[in-house]
Amino acid sequence: MDPPGSSVQVDPDIRVMMTGSTLRKVKSRSWKKQRHFRLLDDGLTIWYKSRWAGMGHSTFSVSDVEAVREGHQSEVLLSIAEEFPADLCFTLVFHGRQGNMDLIAESPEEARAWIQGVRKLIHKAETMDEKERLNQWVRDWFQKADKDKDGKMIFKEVRKLLKMMNMEMSEEHALHLFTMADKSESGALEMEQFVHFYKMLTQRDEVWKVFQDYSGDGGKLMLDELENFLKQEQQEGELSAAQHAQELIQSYEPSQAAKKQGTMSLDGFQMYLCSQESSIFKPEHRPLYQDMSQPLSHYFISSSHNTYLMEDQLRGQSSQEAYIQALKRGCRCVEVDCWDGSDGEPVVYHGHTFTSKILFKDVVATIKEYAFKTSDFPVILSLENHCGVEQQTVMAQHLSQILGDTLLTTLLDGQIPEELPSPQAMKGKILLKAKKIGGLEGRPDETLTDEVSDDEEMTNGDAESPSTEDPPAESLDLSEKTSKLKLSRQLSDLVVYCKSVHFHGFEHAKSHAKCYEMSSFSESKAKKLGKDAGTDFVRYNARQLSRIYPSGLRTDSSNYNPQEQWNVGCQIVALNFQTAGLEMDLNDGLFRQNGCCGYVLKPDFMRDGDTLFSPDKPEEFQAYRPLRLSIQVISGQQLPKVNQKEGSIVDPLVRVEVYGVPKDQAKEETTYINNNGFNPVWDETLNFVVHTPELAVVRFVVEDYDKATRNDFMGQFSLPFTCIQAGYRHIHLLSRDGTAIPPSSIFVNISISELT
Repeated sequence: MDPPGSSVQVDPDIRVMMTGSTLRKVKSRSWKKQRHFRLLDDGLTIWYKSRWAGMGHSTFSVSDVEAVREGHQSEVLLSIAEEFPADLCFTLVFHGRQGNMDLIAESPEEARAWIQGVRKLIHKAETMDEKERLNQWVRDWFQKADKDKDGKMIFKEVRKLLKMMNMEMSEEHALHLFTMADKSESGALEMEQFVHFYKMLTQRDEVWKVFQDYSGDGGKLMLDELENFLKQEQQEGELSAAQHAQELIQSYEPSQAAKKQGTMSLDGFQMYLCSQESSIFKPEHRPLYQDMSQPLSHYFISSSHNTYLMEDQLRGQSSQEAYIQALKRGCRCVEVDCWDGSDGEPVVYHGHTFTSKILFKDVVATIKEYAFKTSDFPVILSLENHCGVEQQTVMAQHLSQILGDTLLTTLLDGQIPEELPSPQAMKGKILLKAKKIGGLEGRPDETLTDEVSDDEEMTNGDAESPSTEDPPAESLDLSEKTSKLKLSRQLSDLVVYCKSVHFHGFEHAKSHAKCYEMSSFSESKAKKLGKDAGTDFVRYNARQLSRIYPSGLRTDSSNYNPQEQWNVGCQIVALNFQTAGLEMDLNDGLFRQNGCCGYVLKPDFMRDGDTLFSPDKPEEFQAYRPLRLSIQVISGQQLPKVNQKEGSIVDPLVRVEVYGVPKDQAKEETTYINNNGFNPVWDETLNFVVHTPELAVVRFVVEDYDKATRNDFMGQFSLPFTCIQAGYRHIHLLSRDGTAIPPSSIFVNISISELT
């Protein structure tokens, strides 16, 4: 079995990496230290150490690296640009919330070799098929357990390995498998024998049982038997099952002889069930599949709050990197807090706190560069403007000059809109959400006019946040809380379809509001409106945009549950993207569909301005069709370790959580399995009734049970109810950061039926 690196080891760039290089690792202008880096023989692990650190070293996997940026493409490298030329510098960008690694090579040639080499290895890791990925995983374990690096593993090393792999096994059974794998009877397993040992270890009785149910002879699935399985269990139609069965054999059957005969072995069947194709997420809902030509108000929009922050909002670091990370995750509404800078240049930071400051023009340049790398659909730049007129004008100049034609500054067709334009019509455009002098119908002649600040929330009676989205520090003079701000005409003129206005109630909006006017609400204000007038809020949001933001009391940058706001049709439900947890899991889950483009079409009953839908009383709605969701949680596969100590093994349980309208909020969990994170079997069924399936998001969580303290999180996967595939499915778990942790998964059988 070749390591993924083997096919590219002859490559000159990979050779440089394997030989090793001394690179400077940079954390700041003053922290620049030499480290020796090299690529290990597995072709996937990068090892580095300080020459002074004795035995201490660090490693990371190429599969953890998302991209390589060349030159001065980070704030740290830009700050030392005069000292080190761009052709020596590069940045490794990691998946999830892990910080970037800035590196400086000793020569341009060496930098080039590492940049191109890492890119080739990333491509190789990304294009591995299921079998190669599994082989690589097994190989990694072999190398971890082979402590003396002799290419062999004695039984003592295998016992240790089982503990490392999260598995408690009786010595007798382990020795039995070891002896069966030790064909040469040498008392040690070489790589190929270890693969055989691993195969016996991972033999899955629960998959074998399903296979037996459909196999006539118990050894293989004939084409018609596989078709039958797809129709009966996976709920595929007659025609698609016939064609699909043939495709599956070609894609997943490892035996060439079986392929020729048009049959599938147990190995092929297991590989199909473990593949992304057979995951819980409907493959047809992964790409862009929704109608993108409806008004902007008809979509949920992935939205970030305090986008400039990497950490909490009292002392956290402000960074362009935070904008890059949010935009890469499909975020389509970013927030910019602007304040007067001391040298005439506006700055972005969390006002009246100790968060660091960044230049407004640098933020705009970053947004321009990254806005459309993940999605072509429009980005809304939500401006929280605390600047005086002079620096507002500077902001307007930067927006116009840096964004150019990307910034939408005129009506699309020259007509005053009756409804907002569609995401399709505004592809590749950035919209400014801010205060505006007058409306689109005509403008007053004066150059400046008194306006309240962009924080229209300051007067809407929210006790949590009297002045701005977040309460200022106590040192702020109270008189500033109700101050008015003059608005620059140049900045005002850049606002077209997202004019910030104060909310005067649903009745007022119905008779007076324009479709391009939008209001912001704190989470508590939105919650109250949803509770008191849910149907009115849904109707309002059919025509106008609403932006919801977290309470100012959340100084730790924690998040509220976005589901409550989606239930009343709010589009821009802003979350702190830098904070992992349930709330971001739900956000990622909702926006995982439709090509991860950051826009999800609301259900049809939320797009009708005369709708009678109320999230509190779904059963009174004419289109009420509740569904029964039944989830048989069968088993788990190679679950991640929580405690990295070699001897510790998890006691896993699975919890299924449903989020949706109030009647749909529910949680059910399995019992826990003692000492087995490798292949636990639960075989328990959890049942739910989902009253409004179109709005529900389902979250699968795996935890390590602890009777004395809180259970430890191990992994999760969230997705919209409408994206669930029925049948035998694997749920591929994600880390707290939302990144994949292969091959960790949960095997389930899902049934969805009408409530009779």
